Amino acid sequence: MKNHIDNAILQRDGRTYALSTRTSSGIVTPEYLERIAAVARKYKVPLIKLTSGQRFTLVGLTEDDIPAIWDDLGNDMRAPHGPCIRYVQACIGSDFCRFGTQDSLRLAKEIEQLYREKEFPAKLKIGVSGCPRNCGEGHIRDVGVIGSTVGWTIFFGGNSGTRPRIGDMVAKNLSKEAAFDLVQRLLEYYNQHAKPRERTARFMERIGMEILKSELLVLLPYIALYDVTPR
Repeated sequence: MKNHIDNAILQRDGRTYALSTRTSSGIVTPEYLERIAAVARKYKVPLIKLTSGQRFTLVGLTEDDIPAIWDDLGNDMRAPHGPCIRYVQACIGSDFCRFGTQDSLRLAKEIEQLYREKEFPAKLKIGVSGCPRNCGEGHIRDVGVIGSTVGWTIFFGGNSGTRPRIGDMVAKNLSKEAAFDLVQRLLEYYNQHAKPRERTARFMERIGMEILKSELLVLLPYIALYDVTPR
C-alpha cells in the first residue's frame, strides 16, 4: 500500500488515510461546510480536524472510498500536494478585527491565486497578518507578511517543525504593492537557487542574509538597506 494515494496520506494504523481540503486563507462558506458534513456522514468519517494551516483534514478513510470522496467534495476543495505552496494562512485583517491595520485577507488571496498551481523546490507555507499580533504566524512560515500602521514587514525562511527557525526580516514599512512584488521576487529567487527538497529555512541557513541582500535586495528600489536586518 502506498504512503500517498490521490492526495491522501497513510495513517499510523497502516490501513486508513487522511486528506486535507483546500481552504483559501481559512475562509469557508455554508455550502463548503455542508459538503464536508455530507461526506463525513456518507462515508462515516471518524474524525474531522482543523489544521494549523486553516484546512479541514478528514481522518480514517479507506483507500477504496478516497476517489468517491474527492468526487463528492469537488475539485475546488482538492488541496495541493508535493513541492508547492501548501497554504496561505491569514487572519481576518482590517475589515473585521479591531486590531487590524492592513487588509491581510485581500493580500493572502492574491498571493494564493498567483501561486496555487506553481511547483517549487520544496513545499512552502505562507502567513499573512494584518497587525503585529501576527495571528498568521508569519515568523515561522517560509514567507511571512505582517502589517502595521505604516505598512508591511516581510520575513523569509521561517519554519516550525522539528528544526524551527524564525524567518529573516527582509524589509519593513512597505506599501501593499511593494510587499506583493517582494514576495514574488523572493519566491522567484528561491525557485532559481534552492536545491531540490530544500525548504526556505535550510536555504537561508546555507546562503545567508548577506548573499540575499547583495544578489536581490539591493536591486529593489523600494527597499532601504538600513531596513534590512541580517541574522
